[in-house]
Amino acid sequence: MVGSTRRSFMKQGALALVAMGAVPGFVVRSALAQSRAARSKVLVVVFQRGAVDGLSMLVPHGDPDYYAARAGIAIARPAAGGGAVDLDGFFGLHPSLSALEPLWRERRLAAVHACGSPDTTRSHFDAQDYMESGTPGVKSTEDGWLARGLAAAPEAPASPFRAVALGPALPRVLRGDAGAVAMTSLAEFDIREAAALAGGGLDARRGFESLYEQGVRDLLYGTGRETFDAVKMLKAAAPQRLQPANGAVYPRGRFSDSLRQISQLIRSDVGLEVAFADVGGWDTHAAQGNERGQLAGRLKEFGDALAAFDRDLGERMRDVVVLTMSEFGRTVRENGNRGTDHGHGTAMFVLGGGVKGGRVHGRWPGLSRERLHEGRDLAVTMDFRSLFAEVAVRHLGVPGEPLFPGFKNSAYPGVIA
Repeated sequence: MVGSTRRSFMKQGALALVAMGAVPGFVVRSALAQSRAARSKVLVVVFQRGAVDGLSMLVPHGDPDYYAARAGIAIARPAAGGGAVDLDGFFGLHPSLSALEPLWRERRLAAVHACGSPDTTRSHFDAQDYMESGTPGVKSTEDGWLARGLAAAPEAPASPFRAVALGPALPRVLRGDAGAVAMTSLAEFDIREAAALAGGGLDARRGFESLYEQGVRDLLYGTGRETFDAVKMLKAAAPQRLQPANGAVYPRGRFSDSLRQISQLIRSDVGLEVAFADVGGWDTHAAQGNERGQLAGRLKEFGDALAAFDRDLGERMRDVVVLTMSEFGRTVRENGNRGTDHGHGTAMFVLGGGVKGGRVHGRWPGLSRERLHEGRDLAVTMDFRSLFAEVAVRHLGVPGEPLFPGFKNSAYPGVIA
């Protein structure tokens, strides 16, 4: 169904673009100048797909029940060599996230624990869908919560790069009426095919069909933006030529590369307001490890990439907030394969300008058996919608009402000033 929808869009878009013809150069230059003159706040959303173990990522080393439940995979207390990086005497970072400690001490990084969905599904697909649509338990929602927020936001200077996802497909959270772009690489965003189409050098129907069938990664698709306007604007800005600034060194990996390219888009002033990236590998049913091992390796790239992104942007981080999320957490008790199974509550990070950092926000429910969700999971004490709404409303300035239909938010968690 999705494939046929995309195919239909591309055919219609091809015909429309032939009718439109090539976009005049002065239009592109004008759009680029407007974007640079009107720098806006930027929200970067990072989805840890696969259900990250929040109890290893943000370790409750002050809770004795944590160690009782995890004889083999618990992260050692801070006093032990190579153990958790203590934050406040109760919580600590996994040692692989040590690159984030300076941001915590500078009070620009905050955490929220026991955060998640009121829906109790343990299905990755359903939980991710609910988190991106913003309607837990409702499968009929057609658009994503970020798309709804952007569509309801006050008018701003138009930019085809207002909302960008780094990846081969537009994520659920950005599907809607606001307009968004998906791309896998700035460097491989090729102008040749699009220029040929706009100038009539190829048969439009055959050209776009060919691009679709071959899965060309630089194709823009979303909600009807003029494709060639976007292509020319990106070529004029040339963000891929920008090298990391302020001595930032990004680790190797797809997620890190996505953050590097998002930084390039921000520094190029192309009118970016929302960026999305995801990173997988968190479904650790077996051989999860503790201070070392499978999870530690994933967290190392995750933390080092976020720290490099922060350093790369420097003073511009005052206008940027990074929000991390995961569909649910993992079981408190380790399983027989030295791993963890699908759980409920988890931990999320908020980094950047205006963040009330240096604090773990939310109410800790405890890990004693009688306080666990269904006797096995970290309970959710903060609905993810409260956190997401605060970030979107207080940072981006979007109206809160359309974000999460049917949700009555009693109070924000206080993560954003």
